[in-house]
Amino acid sequence: MEPPEPRPGQHAGVHLLRGADRAAEVDALADRLGGRVGLRGVLGDLDRRARAVRVPAPAAVWGFRWDREDMRSPRWWPQGITTSADSATGGAGDDVDGRQLLMTSSYSHEVDGCSHGARLTLVDLTDPSDLRYRHVLLVEPFLRDDGSVDVRPVTVHAGGIVWHGDHVHVAGTARGFSSFRLDDIVRAPAGDATRLRVTGDRVDAFGYRYLLPVRFTYDAHAGHGTDQLRYSFASLDRSTSPHRLVAGEYGRGEMSTRLVRYGIDPVSSLLHAEPDGRSVPLTLDDGGVPGMQGATVVDGTWFVTTSRGRYRLGSVWVGRPGELVEHRWQLSVGPEDITYWPARDQLWSLSEYPGARYVYAMPRGRFLRGTA
Repeated sequence: MEPPEPRPGQHAGVHLLRGADRAAEVDALADRLGGRVGLRGVLGDLDRRARAVRVPAPAAVWGFRWDREDMRSPRWWPQGITTSADSATGGAGDDVDGRQLLMTSSYSHEVDGCSHGARLTLVDLTDPSDLRYRHVLLVEPFLRDDGSVDVRPVTVHAGGIVWHGDHVHVAGTARGFSSFRLDDIVRAPAGDATRLRVTGDRVDAFGYRYLLPVRFTYDAHAGHGTDQLRYSFASLDRSTSPHRLVAGEYGRGEMSTRLVRYGIDPVSSLLHAEPDGRSVPLTLDDGGVPGMQGATVVDGTWFVTTSRGRYRLGSVWVGRPGELVEHRWQLSVGPEDITYWPARDQLWSLSEYPGARYVYAMPRGRFLRGTA
């Protein structure tokens, strides 16, 4: 049975507050780069190939590895995962324009003293024998004093992502969420791969051809006497109506490991807001487990991933907060976020360590048969 809807103010200590819409800045960037190309622009220009492989994870029934550069990159570390099944705001459709798509997020380590921020990766799964993908750099546009537009990296951990309608919500740990509209994707000319800036007649974007500007943020807040929640990962609970955004905290030792759900407006795909503008949790539980990397919910049952580092297989925890049961040695080394694909009845996850970066599907039923 699902928990009851909260009383007004029940979780008022922890909340998210949406910032101003950066429409003017996004419009200025689009004008500077010749207009928006949106999701279709990227899907028509996928430039990399992944390869289906047998993933070294006992629960995996299918998966793939990235190309050689992305498998080994010391800069980019995969974190979040969502799919076109999440994007459908109404019925049970799991495709976009006839394509079955997967989206992941990565954050940048500093290399040569420079961080490139965060990026999304779009993968076309429609033909498993021909897996193509492309990276899209996340940027924050801003206006200079002279009215011209420039951009800076979006420096978030991107530990989880939720694709709902045309919006993608990217987890930013203590910062809350950064939200993007896929229709805002722009194409940049080839430029200097070592820097990110718009100046004069030049556009340099760390070598990326597609940029997605942030539209607004959901800033994390907490009331007096309440610790601010860390939004370490995120997913979508489609088994409720309206849908819910699921998030939680990575924590070790004395750190908190809370799990939370927010309502999503079915029309706008934005978080439900109270009259005062705050988005207040529908549920907030203290019953997580140490080291959580991702969590999703299906029909009231939680599926939580944990990692044992670079050399040992990860686990899936199943049940309800405070009563989660561990299924050991089921995931690859270094598992991260998790999402659910309803039409396939599969859980999907991904791993982060160089040389062992995979994306893979697992039958949900495997974790409901007492295989711990």
